[in-house]
Amino acid sequence: MSRNAGSDVRAGYLFIAPAIIGFTVFVAYPLVRSFYLALTKYNGLTDPVFVGLANFRRLFTVDPAFWPSLRATGYLVVLYVPLSLAIGLALAMFCNQRFAGVRIVRTLAYLPVVLPAVATITLWKFILDPQVGLLNTVLEKLHLPTSTWLQSPTMSMPSIVLVMLWGVGGTMIIFLAALQAVPTELYEAARVDGAGPYAVFFRITMPMISPIMLLQVILQTTAALQTFNQPKILTGGGPGFSTNVLMLSIYNNGFSNLGRIPQLGYASAQVWVLFILIIAVIALTAKFSSLWTYSDNTPD
Repeated sequence: MSRNAGSDVRAGYLFIAPAIIGFTVFVAYPLVRSFYLALTKYNGLTDPVFVGLANFRRLFTVDPAFWPSLRATGYLVVLYVPLSLAIGLALAMFCNQRFAGVRIVRTLAYLPVVLPAVATITLWKFILDPQVGLLNTVLEKLHLPTSTWLQSPTMSMPSIVLVMLWGVGGTMIIFLAALQAVPTELYEAARVDGAGPYAVFFRITMPMISPIMLLQVILQTTAALQTFNQPKILTGGGPGFSTNVLMLSIYNNGFSNLGRIPQLGYASAQVWVLFILIIAVIALTAKFSSLWTYSDNTPD
């Protein structure tokens, strides 16, 4: 290797050193440390005691809250992800039209994303209050049935999903960028051929934005699996275990746990279950993505 080539290699390592150090300190070390703690009995105050797979056995066979929390998390994902994609895409298609005030509409649609999350969730807690809440008041004025919302075992999770959809503006912005990247020549050719709106949507729009749809599926599913703020502030996991999602269960075991001694080792085991779940969902989504996404390499 010549002197100049060696100098270039050293300069390359120097440039990527911050990224490698950041990854090691903030990602790799916490990952390895949490896996070690998952194999121990650890409360954060005394030294960890190695217990092998005992935390995982307790998780799957003893803990009465684990399977309900897994069901609540799955219910949240199934309910939230399709709705967020459908509403985000519908909003993006509306904001992609040319009409007076379209920029104001786009700003208003995105505004909830930049507002403080805790403030908006607290506001929604007031709106969903069954006695004095705005939603029930409006429904009564319209002579429509009301609900106890967050206090109902059947309506608590849909209420949380409703609050989460308040921030769908972020999804809309990404879809809007994808829609504006679709070549207009395709739509002009479709109009010349007499294609209707449904044919245009399913044969041009959806195939062209399918790679972005794949990205959105992964992002929204990952976000739904890690949902914490809404159930923590709105319901605290209740009533019963109906909204006790996995992230909230991890927090309760690791830090709160109703005034009992924290179980950081046990919470770390739950973190690894969630981590494996996220990796599995992403891997499955990516594996079957070629069946419904379009690219320049997709065979005709």
